[in-house]
Amino acid sequence: MGWWQVNADTLAAGRFVVSELAETTATLQALEVGAATNPAERAWFDTHRPAYRERLAADPVTAQLVRTGLGGHWNADFLTPPPTDGTTFAQELARVRGTSPDGARADLEVSGGGPLPAALHRPDLPEIAAGLLEWVWERIVLPDWPRRRRIIEADIVARAGQLGQGGWAAVLETMNPGMRWLGGSRLQVNPRAYPPRELVGVRLAFVPVTPRRGWVSWDAGAQRYAVVYACSGTLSDADRPVVPDSLGRLLGPARAGVLVLLDRPRSTTELVALTGQGLGSVGRHLKVLLDAGLAGRRRSGRSVLYFRTEAGEVLLRAQPG
Repeated sequence: MGWWQVNADTLAAGRFVVSELAETTATLQALEVGAATNPAERAWFDTHRPAYRERLAADPVTAQLVRTGLGGHWNADFLTPPPTDGTTFAQELARVRGTSPDGARADLEVSGGGPLPAALHRPDLPEIAAGLLEWVWERIVLPDWPRRRRIIEADIVARAGQLGQGGWAAVLETMNPGMRWLGGSRLQVNPRAYPPRELVGVRLAFVPVTPRRGWVSWDAGAQRYAVVYACSGTLSDADRPVVPDSLGRLLGPARAGVLVLLDRPRSTTELVALTGQGLGSVGRHLKVLLDAGLAGRRRSGRSVLYFRTEAGEVLLRAQPG
Protein backbone atom coordinates (compact mmCIF):
# COMPACT_ATOMS: atom_id res chain seq x y z
CA MET A 1 0.00 0.00 0.00
CA GLY A 2 1.11 3.59 -0.54
CA TRP A 3 1.81 5.49 2.67
CA TRP A 4 3.54 8.65 3.85
CA GLN A 5 5.53 9.07 7.03
CA VAL A 6 4.21 12.45 8.22
CA ASN A 7 5.84 13.99 11.25
CA ALA A 8 3.75 15.95 13.77
CA ASP A 9 5.03 19.38 12.72
CA THR A 10 4.24 18.76 9.05
CA LEU A 11 0.71 17.59 9.84
CA ALA A 12 0.08 20.46 12.26
CA ALA A 13 1.13 22.94 9.58
CA GLY A 14 -1.08 21.30 6.91
CA ARG A 15 -3.53 23.66 5.26
CA PHE A 16 -6.78 23.37 3.32
CA VAL A 17 -6.36 25.02 -0.07
CA VAL A 18 -8.88 26.06 -2.73
CA SER A 19 -7.39 25.33 -6.16
CA GLU A 20 -9.03 26.35 -9.42
CA LEU A 21 -6.61 24.16 -11.36
CA ALA A 22 -7.31 21.08 -9.23
CA GLU A 23 -11.05 21.65 -9.70
CA THR A 24 -10.50 21.93 -13.46
CA THR A 25 -8.30 18.82 -13.62
CA ALA A 26 -10.83 16.83 -11.59
CA THR A 27 -13.56 18.00 -13.97
CA LEU A 28 -11.47 16.97 -16.98
CA GLN A 29 -10.86 13.56 -15.42
CA ALA A 30 -14.59 13.17 -14.74
CA LEU A 31 -15.35 13.98 -18.37
CA GLU A 32 -12.78 11.41 -19.48
CA VAL A 33 -13.40 8.46 -17.17
CA GLY A 34 -16.26 9.37 -14.83
CA ALA A 35 -19.64 7.67 -14.72
CA ALA A 36 -22.97 9.06 -13.59
CA THR A 37 -24.27 7.64 -10.31
CA ASN A 38 -27.57 9.53 -10.20
CA PRO A 39 -29.91 11.43 -12.55
CA ALA A 40 -28.43 14.83 -11.76
CA GLU A 41 -24.90 13.69 -12.62
CA ARG A 42 -26.26 12.05 -15.77
CA ALA A 43 -27.76 15.39 -16.77
CA TRP A 44 -24.39 17.08 -16.16
CA PHE A 45 -22.59 14.59 -18.37
CA ASP A 46 -25.28 14.92 -21.05
CA THR A 47 -24.73 18.68 -21.02
CA HIS A 48 -20.95 18.75 -21.20
CA ARG A 49 -19.64 15.49 -22.66
CA PRO A 50 -20.78 16.02 -26.27
CA ALA A 51 -18.69 19.20 -26.69
CA TYR A 52 -15.76 17.55 -24.91
CA ARG A 53 -15.85 14.48 -27.15
CA GLU A 54 -16.23 16.64 -30.22
CA ARG A 55 -13.11 18.58 -29.24
CA LEU A 56 -11.06 15.42 -28.72
CA ALA A 57 -12.36 13.84 -31.92
CA ALA A 58 -10.97 16.83 -33.80
CA ASP A 59 -7.62 16.60 -31.99
CA PRO A 60 -6.31 13.00 -31.69
CA VAL A 61 -3.04 14.07 -30.05
CA THR A 62 -4.88 15.76 -27.18
CA ALA A 63 -7.17 12.73 -26.87
CA GLN A 64 -4.15 10.43 -26.57
CA LEU A 65 -2.48 12.74 -24.05
CA VAL A 66 -5.56 12.73 -21.80
CA ARG A 67 -5.98 8.97 -22.00
CA THR A 68 -2.34 8.45 -21.10
CA GLY A 69 -2.01 11.21 -18.51
CA LEU A 70 -5.33 11.04 -16.66
CA GLY A 71 -7.10 7.87 -17.79
CA GLY A 72 -5.20 5.24 -15.81
CA HIS A 73 -4.39 4.46 -12.18
CA TRP A 74 -1.76 7.20 -11.89
CA ASN A 75 -1.94 10.82 -13.03
CA ALA A 76 0.96 12.35 -14.91
CA ASP A 77 2.69 14.54 -12.34
CA PHE A 78 2.98 17.62 -14.54
CA LEU A 79 -0.82 17.67 -14.94
CA THR A 80 -1.45 17.67 -11.18
CA PRO A 81 1.08 20.00 -9.51
CA PRO A 82 0.52 20.53 -5.77
CA PRO A 83 -1.31 23.85 -5.44
CA THR A 84 -0.17 26.89 -3.52
CA ASP A 85 -2.71 28.85 -1.50
CA GLY A 86 -3.77 32.14 -3.01
CA THR A 87 -2.73 31.43 -6.61
CA THR A 88 -5.04 32.01 -9.57
CA PHE A 89 -5.92 29.55 -12.29
CA ALA A 90 -3.62 31.40 -14.70
CA GLN A 91 -0.70 31.19 -12.27
CA GLU A 92 -1.24 27.47 -11.65
CA LEU A 93 -1.68 26.79 -15.36
CA ALA A 94 1.63 28.52 -16.06
CA ARG A 95 3.34 25.76 -14.06
CA VAL A 96 1.80 23.12 -16.33
CA ARG A 97 2.72 25.09 -19.45
CA GLY A 98 6.27 25.60 -18.15
CA THR A 99 7.02 21.89 -17.84
CA SER A 100 9.97 20.80 -19.95
CA PRO A 101 9.08 18.53 -22.90
CA ASP A 102 11.35 15.79 -21.54
CA GLY A 103 9.74 16.08 -18.11
CA ALA A 104 6.24 15.82 -19.57
CA ARG A 105 7.14 12.73 -21.60
CA ALA A 106 8.77 11.08 -18.57
CA ASP A 107 5.67 11.72 -16.45
CA LEU A 108 3.42 10.32 -19.19
CA GLU A 109 5.54 7.16 -19.44
CA VAL A 110 4.97 6.59 -15.72
CA SER A 111 1.22 7.26 -15.89
CA GLY A 112 0.85 5.19 -19.05
CA GLY A 113 2.89 2.33 -17.66
CA GLY A 114 5.28 2.01 -20.58
CA PRO A 115 6.70 3.61 -23.73
CA LEU A 116 4.68 6.41 -25.22
CA PRO A 117 2.76 6.03 -28.47
CA ALA A 118 4.37 7.72 -31.46
CA ALA A 119 1.77 10.52 -31.40
CA LEU A 120 3.14 11.80 -28.07
CA HIS A 121 6.78 12.04 -29.17
CA ARG A 122 6.62 15.80 -29.69
CA PRO A 123 7.93 18.87 -27.85
CA ASP A 124 4.65 20.75 -27.30
CA LEU A 125 2.87 18.37 -24.91
CA PRO A 126 2.81 20.87 -21.99
CA GLU A 127 1.23 23.50 -24.26
CA ILE A 128 -1.35 21.01 -25.54
CA ALA A 129 -2.27 19.96 -21.99
CA ALA A 130 -2.51 23.58 -20.85
CA GLY A 131 -4.75 24.40 -23.80
CA LEU A 132 -7.21 21.65 -22.91
CA LEU A 133 -7.25 22.58 -19.22
CA GLU A 134 -7.90 26.20 -20.20
CA TRP A 135 -10.81 25.07 -22.42
CA VAL A 136 -12.37 23.07 -19.56
CA TRP A 137 -11.92 25.99 -17.17
CA GLU A 138 -13.46 28.60 -19.44
CA ARG A 139 -16.27 26.45 -20.87
CA ILE A 140 -17.35 24.39 -17.86
CA VAL A 141 -15.80 25.36 -14.53
CA LEU A 142 -15.62 29.16 -14.60
CA PRO A 143 -19.34 29.77 -15.31
CA ASP A 144 -20.16 27.51 -12.36
CA TRP A 145 -17.28 28.54 -10.12
CA PRO A 146 -19.23 30.60 -7.51
CA ARG A 147 -21.48 27.60 -6.74
CA ARG A 148 -18.58 25.15 -6.75
CA ARG A 149 -16.52 27.40 -4.48
CA ARG A 150 -19.39 27.57 -1.97
CA ILE A 151 -19.47 23.77 -1.82
CA ILE A 152 -15.68 23.62 -1.42
CA GLU A 153 -15.61 26.25 1.31
CA ALA A 154 -18.46 24.53 3.15
CA ASP A 155 -16.49 21.28 3.07
CA ILE A 156 -13.43 23.02 4.51
CA VAL A 157 -15.49 24.54 7.32
CA ALA A 158 -17.07 21.17 8.11
CA ARG A 159 -13.70 19.41 8.20
CA ALA A 160 -12.24 22.13 10.40
CA GLY A 161 -15.03 21.39 12.86
CA GLN A 162 -14.33 17.67 12.53
CA LEU A 163 -10.66 18.36 13.22
CA GLY A 164 -11.57 20.12 16.47
CA GLN A 165 -13.71 17.21 17.60
CA GLY A 166 -11.83 14.12 16.42
CA GLY A 167 -8.33 15.25 15.43
CA TRP A 168 -6.53 14.65 12.14
CA ALA A 169 -7.20 10.89 12.14
CA ALA A 170 -10.96 11.51 11.95
CA VAL A 171 -10.53 14.03 9.14
CA LEU A 172 -8.09 12.02 7.03
CA GLU A 173 -10.05 8.78 7.10
CA THR A 174 -13.07 10.41 5.42
CA MET A 175 -11.20 12.05 2.54
CA ASN A 176 -10.45 9.46 -0.13
CA PRO A 177 -11.26 5.75 -0.47
CA GLY A 178 -8.34 3.77 0.90
CA MET A 179 -6.96 6.68 2.92
CA ARG A 180 -6.59 6.17 6.64
CA TRP A 181 -4.32 7.01 9.54
CA LEU A 182 -2.24 3.95 10.42
CA GLY A 183 -0.67 5.32 13.60
CA GLY A 184 3.02 5.76 14.19
CA SER A 185 2.98 8.94 12.01
CA ARG A 186 1.94 6.89 8.97
CA LEU A 187 -0.76 8.04 6.58
CA GLN A 188 -2.00 5.50 4.05
CA VAL A 189 -2.80 7.61 0.99
CA ASN A 190 -4.03 4.76 -1.22
CA PRO A 191 -4.15 0.95 -1.23
CA ARG A 192 -1.58 0.58 -4.01
CA ALA A 193 1.88 -0.92 -3.61
CA TYR A 194 3.98 2.23 -3.87
CA PRO A 195 7.14 2.95 -1.87
CA PRO A 196 6.64 5.04 1.29
CA ARG A 197 7.64 8.71 1.31
CA GLU A 198 8.91 10.66 4.32
CA LEU A 199 7.30 14.09 4.77
CA VAL A 200 9.46 16.19 7.07
CA GLY A 201 9.70 19.97 6.74
CA VAL A 202 7.46 20.04 3.66
CA ARG A 203 4.29 21.99 2.87
CA LEU A 204 1.25 19.73 2.95
CA ALA A 205 -2.05 20.84 1.37
CA PHE A 206 -5.49 19.28 1.50
CA VAL A 207 -7.47 20.26 -1.59
CA PRO A 208 -11.22 19.62 -1.92
CA VAL A 209 -12.80 19.38 -5.38
CA THR A 210 -16.46 18.95 -6.29
CA PRO A 211 -16.22 16.06 -8.82
CA ARG A 212 -15.88 12.58 -7.37
CA ARG A 213 -12.17 12.40 -8.17
CA GLY A 214 -9.18 12.37 -5.84
CA TRP A 215 -5.42 11.86 -5.98
CA VAL A 216 -2.15 12.66 -4.27
CA SER A 217 0.64 14.68 -5.84
CA TRP A 218 3.98 16.13 -4.95
CA ASP A 219 6.84 18.29 -6.11
CA ALA A 220 9.77 16.94 -4.14
CA GLY A 221 12.10 19.70 -5.34
CA ALA A 222 9.78 22.43 -4.04
CA GLN A 223 8.90 20.31 -0.97
CA ARG A 224 5.16 20.53 -1.65
CA TYR A 225 2.73 17.65 -1.22
CA ALA A 226 -1.03 17.58 -1.73
CA VAL A 227 -4.01 15.35 -1.06
CA VAL A 228 -6.83 16.18 -3.48
CA TYR A 229 -10.14 14.73 -2.34
CA ALA A 230 -13.81 14.77 -3.32
CA CYS A 231 -15.67 17.14 -1.03
CA SER A 232 -19.09 16.51 0.44
CA GLY A 233 -20.93 18.06 -2.54
CA THR A 234 -20.84 16.60 -6.05
CA LEU A 235 -20.28 18.32 -9.38
CA SER A 236 -24.02 18.19 -9.99
CA ASP A 237 -24.81 19.13 -6.38
CA ALA A 238 -27.06 16.07 -6.40
CA ASP A 239 -26.52 15.33 -2.72
CA ARG A 240 -27.88 18.68 -1.54
CA PRO A 241 -31.19 18.36 0.33
CA VAL A 242 -34.21 19.55 -1.63
CA VAL A 243 -36.44 22.26 -0.12
CA PRO A 244 -40.09 21.17 -0.40
CA ASP A 245 -42.24 23.78 -2.15
CA SER A 246 -44.80 23.74 0.65
CA LEU A 247 -42.11 24.39 3.27
CA GLY A 248 -40.74 27.25 1.15
CA ARG A 249 -44.18 28.83 1.02
CA LEU A 250 -44.60 28.44 4.78
CA LEU A 251 -41.23 29.75 5.98
CA GLY A 252 -39.92 31.53 2.91
CA PRO A 253 -37.49 29.78 0.52
CA ALA A 254 -34.29 31.09 2.14
CA ARG A 255 -35.30 30.23 5.70
CA ALA A 256 -36.66 26.85 4.65
CA GLY A 257 -33.34 26.16 2.92
CA VAL A 258 -31.48 26.80 6.18
CA LEU A 259 -33.78 24.44 8.07
CA VAL A 260 -33.33 21.70 5.47
CA LEU A 261 -29.53 22.05 5.69
CA LEU A 262 -29.64 21.41 9.43
CA ASP A 263 -29.77 17.67 8.72
CA ARG A 264 -26.62 17.59 10.83
CA PRO A 265 -25.08 20.17 13.17
CA ARG A 266 -23.63 23.08 11.20
CA SER A 267 -21.96 26.37 12.04
CA THR A 268 -23.11 29.72 10.69
CA THR A 269 -19.95 29.88 8.60
CA GLU A 270 -20.79 26.58 6.95
CA LEU A 271 -24.39 27.66 6.34
CA VAL A 272 -23.20 30.90 4.73
CA ALA A 273 -20.91 28.93 2.41
CA LEU A 274 -23.63 26.41 1.50
CA THR A 275 -26.48 28.86 0.94
CA GLY A 276 -24.60 31.79 -0.58
CA GLN A 277 -26.53 34.09 1.77
CA GLY A 278 -24.85 36.76 3.88
CA LEU A 279 -23.93 36.17 7.51
CA GLY A 280 -26.60 38.59 8.69
CA SER A 281 -29.33 36.85 6.70
CA VAL A 282 -28.35 33.40 7.94
CA GLY A 283 -28.23 34.73 11.50
CA ARG A 284 -31.75 36.17 11.22
CA HIS A 285 -33.11 32.91 9.80
CA LEU A 286 -31.49 30.93 12.61
CA LYS A 287 -32.96 33.26 15.24
CA VAL A 288 -36.47 32.77 13.85
CA LEU A 289 -35.98 28.99 13.72
CA LEU A 290 -34.65 28.99 17.29
CA ASP A 291 -37.52 31.14 18.57
CA ALA A 292 -40.02 28.83 16.83
CA GLY A 293 -38.44 25.74 18.41
CA LEU A 294 -37.54 24.29 15.02
CA ALA A 295 -33.79 24.53 15.62
CA GLY A 296 -31.47 24.24 18.58
CA ARG A 297 -27.84 25.06 19.20
CA ARG A 298 -24.90 23.75 21.17
CA ARG A 299 -21.28 24.71 21.60
CA SER A 300 -18.50 22.54 20.21
CA GLY A 301 -15.08 23.87 21.11
CA ARG A 302 -14.97 27.44 19.82
CA SER A 303 -17.90 26.95 17.44
CA VAL A 304 -21.65 27.13 17.93
CA LEU A 305 -23.45 24.43 15.97
CA TYR A 306 -27.12 24.57 14.95
CA PHE A 307 -29.34 21.52 14.44
CA ARG A 308 -32.96 20.61 13.79
CA THR A 309 -35.05 19.87 16.85
CA GLU A 310 -37.66 17.13 16.97
CA ALA A 311 -40.27 19.78 16.10
CA GLY A 312 -38.22 20.69 13.02
CA GLU A 313 -38.00 17.03 12.04
CA VAL A 314 -41.75 16.62 12.44
CA LEU A 315 -42.37 19.67 10.24
CA LEU A 316 -40.14 18.27 7.50
CA ARG A 317 -41.70 14.82 7.66
CA ALA A 318 -45.11 16.40 7.32
CA GLN A 319 -44.28 17.91 3.92
CA PRO A 320 -45.91 16.25 0.89
CA GLY A 321 -43.56 13.95 -1.00
